Amino acid sequence: MSLPFSYRHLYYFWVVAREGGMARAAARLGMATQTVSAQVGELERSLGHSLFKPAGRGLALTEAGQAALQQADLIFQLGQALPDLVADAAGEAGQRLQVGVGDGVPKLMVQRLLQPLLALQTAQALQPLQLRCSEAPFEQLLAELALHRLDVVLADHPAPTRPADRQQARLRSQLLLSCPLAWYAAPALLAAAREGFPQSLAEMPVLLPLPPSATRDRLDAWFQAMGMRPRVAGEFADSALLKTFGATGLGLFAAPALLPEWGVTRAQLAPVLAAGLLAVGNRLGWILLLAIVAWHLRLMESTNYWDYLIDPVYTVLAVPLGLRAGLRRRRSAGAHPAGAPTD
Repeated sequence: MSLPFSYRHLYYFWVVAREGGMARAAARLGMATQTVSAQVGELERSLGHSLFKPAGRGLALTEAGQAALQQADLIFQLGQALPDLVADAAGEAGQRLQVGVGDGVPKLMVQRLLQPLLALQTAQALQPLQLRCSEAPFEQLLAELALHRLDVVLADHPAPTRPADRQQARLRSQLLLSCPLAWYAAPALLAAAREGFPQSLAEMPVLLPLPPSATRDRLDAWFQAMGMRPRVAGEFADSALLKTFGATGLGLFAAPALLPEWGVTRAQLAPVLAAGLLAVGNRLGWILLLAIVAWHLRLMESTNYWDYLIDPVYTVLAVPLGLRAGLRRRRSAGAHPAGAPTD
């Protein structure tokens, strides 16, 4: 491939533009000023446009020069990073899997999709696999995939069948899994929404993902089929941010039905943690224990264990129990001083 200009001439131009003049650029390059000026002149003749114009005692970039500088910045910044990238690639053993993740895909779903592959690598003693996941808008991920910068993209909708970019026409989509949507909210909103559901959603604040999103398309179609117009309290491009605002009570939100399983999995750690704290005499163990009992009895509307843990009622109830346990330990320690034999 023949180029209409020399990269060596472009580099001289880049140094002159960054140094702000021919003399300073020549000093940096260790060359004569006339030589640098001649090299930049060669680039201007190759491109067919003047890149500098006189400005007082110095030089200023023309419009064409500013455009050329922007591209030169990209080219030589990539060139400066090349040695490190080559060294990193040469020093890494095994294979690398570049995965792009769409904004609307739940992170737990991504982990579950990729976990069998990672387990297979371990079980069959294959070459180590380095997993690299990046999150970006769907259109950007498709562009990266078309340029082979990504190996696979996990998204909530397929690639367009007639993309504007010809490179993206070679992309293929495959449905991996589907799951129903469920409604989630803070306990107070959830209790109010349960009365007369689903018609009650017409009067409740709702959080929705920003389009384009497969979840948003499904929700819009569902609301239309139900003859409801939701009261939108917020729209979010990032699913994690949407759930964060939903947890604060800003509104109800729809998410894949596998979301509660994550809360149950975390709650399974609580009994182990409570037992460990109680074993070492930590009063926090009583708080965890009472929260576990309340969670199993479903004394609140929420099904999330952590709502019970932070509820002040159970915290207050745990204080006298913790104090009582502390007094017993002190009395026991006073009756049997350290180092004294016991029966």
